[in-house]
Order: sequence, then structure tokens, then C-alpha cells
Amino acid sequence: MSGTSPARRTVLRAAALVPAAGLGLTACSSGDGGSRSAPTKPVDLGAADEVPVGGSKLYTDDHVVVSRIADDEYKAFSSICTHAQCPIEKLQGSKLTCQCHGSQFDARNGKVLREPAVTPLEELPVKVAGGKIVAGPGA
Repeated sequence: MSGTSPARRTVLRAAALVPAAGLGLTACSSGDGGSRSAPTKPVDLGAADEVPVGGSKLYTDDHVVVSRIADDEYKAFSSICTHAQCPIEKLQGSKLTCQCHGSQFDARNGKVLREPAVTPLEELPVKVAGGKIVAGPGA
């Protein structure tokens, strides 16, 4: 035995873990210092024809993903991960991947494709007005 009491060893181990815990919290942050929420009012996302029929587009600045289901049917969802509220910044086809912990979502319906998230993405009202996509509450 090293001569160090069990209580002291416990305190020293805990002190050694504190910096590692801080790194874990940093990994969960977006790093941009910006908002981590879906729109709280309607936002103009630009030309409706930028989203092809059957395709999806991620609007990272507004935390919204829009999918065009049919010629005149759009679906919009918050792109804030429901697991740890990280902004999702990766879209491949119709699959959204959260860079914080790897959760995946279907951009066409908001459903979880891969955990750790278990709650679907928040659906947002969406409309096309004057050839532009508008999404968010009040849209």
C-alpha cells in the first residue's frame, strides 16, 4: 500500500476527473455561442425552388431543415437535436446527423433513425409565399 488513505485517494481521483468532465461539456456545446433553438417567429428561408422535389435542404443559420415531399408540399423541422440540443449541421440526402453524439434523424418526417436521441425533431409550420419558403410559428 502506498500510505495514502482511501479517503484521500478518492478526493485525488475526483480532482483528476474534473478537467475531463469539463471537456465533455465543451464537446456538447455548439462552439458558436449562438442560439440553440428553433425559430420563434416566421423566417424567410429563400427561394422555394432551391429545394428539389424529393430533396431536403438544411438552413444552419436558422436551425431549420426543409424537405419537399411533392411539387407543392413542404415539411419543415427544427434542426436542434432532441438529445442534447446541439444544432445539427450535417445533412446527407434526407439523413441529418448530429455531430455531438451521433443521433440521426429523417429530414422528411423528423423521426429518429439512430439514438441516443429518442424524441423526433420538432415539426414547424411551413408555407410558400411569393416563391419563398417561410417556416416557423405563424408561417
